[in-house]
Amino acid sequence: MNRILAALLALGIAPLHAESAPDPSDWDVVLETAKGQTVYWNAWGGSVITNEFIAWVAERVSEDFGVTLEHVKLSDTADAVTRVVAEKAAGKDEGGAVDLIWINGANFAAMKENDLLFGPWVNDLPNWQYVDVHGKTVQTDFTVPTDGLEAPWSMAQVVFMYDAEKLPAPPTNMQDILDLVRDNPGRFTFPQPPDFLGATFLKQALYDLADDPAPLLKPVQDADYDSVTAPLWAYLDELTPLLWRQGLAYPQSGPQQIQLLADKEIDLAISFSPGEASAAIENFELPDTFRTFVLEKGTIGNASFVAVPYNANAKSGAMVVANFLMSPEAQARAQDPKYLGVGTILDMDKLDESDRALFDDIDLGVATLTPEELGTALPEPHPSWMTRIQDDWTERFGVGRE
Repeated sequence: MNRILAALLALGIAPLHAESAPDPSDWDVVLETAKGQTVYWNAWGGSVITNEFIAWVAERVSEDFGVTLEHVKLSDTADAVTRVVAEKAAGKDEGGAVDLIWINGANFAAMKENDLLFGPWVNDLPNWQYVDVHGKTVQTDFTVPTDGLEAPWSMAQVVFMYDAEKLPAPPTNMQDILDLVRDNPGRFTFPQPPDFLGATFLKQALYDLADDPAPLLKPVQDADYDSVTAPLWAYLDELTPLLWRQGLAYPQSGPQQIQLLADKEIDLAISFSPGEASAAIENFELPDTFRTFVLEKGTIGNASFVAVPYNANAKSGAMVVANFLMSPEAQARAQDPKYLGVGTILDMDKLDESDRALFDDIDLGVATLTPEELGTALPEPHPSWMTRIQDDWTERFGVGRE
């Protein structure tokens, strides 16, 4: 069971309606209230370039809005959610320690279901007008409607990174990857679930191997779980002994996986950022012979979001940070592989000429696929699938971390 849901049930938390809070439709008041506030942004801290991007955001919101942004570096988003749950159980309904969370999927679904989020507020942010609400999945999170409770700040889609000098013709499906690994044992791995990237590999494999992926978009209890996942477990039974270190050890994160590529211990790696390989080349982490590919049936994509807990101490400051993250300035910097290399949430047709030029001037890098090459992203499965398959993976294949 998802440990956040387990904690909620153990504490007997009943649904709670949000307290009175700043009105995002009166933005001038929000800006005035935000001045001098300190926003504690609880966000994954396992990537140097992501940490540097957040540090840049902190500089900019301090300069323009008088907001101090502190990055609380997490190894697991569930840690921040657990803290909000604990505060609720202790009756701390105001002045909470968490102001903003980088959140997705099961954690968002659990907080939304238990009314632990402030809002709705997102659609009233000034920069929401520029967001691509029709072409990108910015209003659902793993099939769960966001209902204005979390703000998107970047787009992601699964790609696979490979060295084109060693592999002139990349695989086109999961069976091709198995065949490649069979010919080159020990040269592939993925981060160890429940790391989000490792769990994403399992979902991507399930999508590609399932006879009918339609049940993945509904709660897992509505499907014949054993039948839907049978091809995945059969696939992993064959693949696992052929993995790096015979599947007895795994990298613990995406950055550790890239290090294995850089050290030439593996030839192929999954990424959830189409620009990550170009960013790694730009930062001299990978040689410039690396490229990326997607599978012919498509790859999973989603948006990254930020949300404000119901008891956040600096709600106005948190909304100002979220609004800045959606600005053309921040989005263009995030898309540039020199800084972060993620996809934008914005609709270029909604920007004026000067803002659009910020994106026109970006060199996406030699390893980044064009939007046409990426194709339309597959929707994330319902969050209950991720929880169930990563628990089953741990039972079947889990090993102690190094």
